[in-house]
Amino acid sequence: MTSERPIGIFDSGIGGLTVTATIMQALPTERLLYFGDGAHVPYGPRSLEEVRGFSFAITEALLERGAKVIVIACNTASAAALRALREAYPDVPFVGMEPAVKPAVEHTRTGVVGVIATVATFQSELYATIVERFAHGVEVLHQPCPGLVKQIEAGEFDTPATEAMLRGWLEPLLARNIDALVLGCTHYPIVRPLIERIVGPEVRVIDPAPAIARQLQRVLHRDGIAAPADQQRELLCYTSGDPDGFARMMLRLGMVDVSVQQAQWSNGMLLLG
Repeated sequence: MTSERPIGIFDSGIGGLTVTATIMQALPTERLLYFGDGAHVPYGPRSLEEVRGFSFAITEALLERGAKVIVIACNTASAAALRALREAYPDVPFVGMEPAVKPAVEHTRTGVVGVIATVATFQSELYATIVERFAHGVEVLHQPCPGLVKQIEAGEFDTPATEAMLRGWLEPLLARNIDALVLGCTHYPIVRPLIERIVGPEVRVIDPAPAIARQLQRVLHRDGIAAPADQQRELLCYTSGDPDGFARMMLRLGMVDVSVQQAQWSNGMLLLG
């Protein structure tokens, strides 16, 4: 059985495009419907309850557009809403983000790994559960990065200001002898070259996007809803922010020939086109 319906993907802004690009490579015949919530970015400083409300409204809008599965390409939204969404929509497959603590722990030699993420992600039950499950015998250092998502959304990918911010967060982790660094926010891979320059070759930088693409592929085949083998790939993007600015960011990320359409929030509901 196959399904021509699209995969719904959402994030607070452009960060989820790092996951989307990986999905496009892994699943070249799938149609993708992406929403970036530019009106509310960043999610990190917001309460989990507020982010949960956004996530429910976005999910409803994507389902109305025919989404066959929902990918929450945002660590903060996954932490805030993944469990509640699965309970509320038992017939809808959800794939969420979680900090890749497990592979970091499996590959550490020093016994110390670092995680960078938003404050909301670190405050969540999901993060605490992951550390409890996988970090046996390994010290996991968590470092919030307030303001980094705003820098990335502003296009400050490799500037002195962004580098100074990252050094302030990463150098204390390096001083504690980490040899693995987990990127716990989908925005952070956008500045991965800068991060790798700071931490050096001895520290493994871990992006969970490939694991998310593999999990999505498993879900599609498990449920018999993978796209037909001859289907033409399609990516349709919406943003509640500035479509022109969003399109410019997509170009900077190497995603060309993609239309970005305006979405609107109205009385707590999301309207896509």
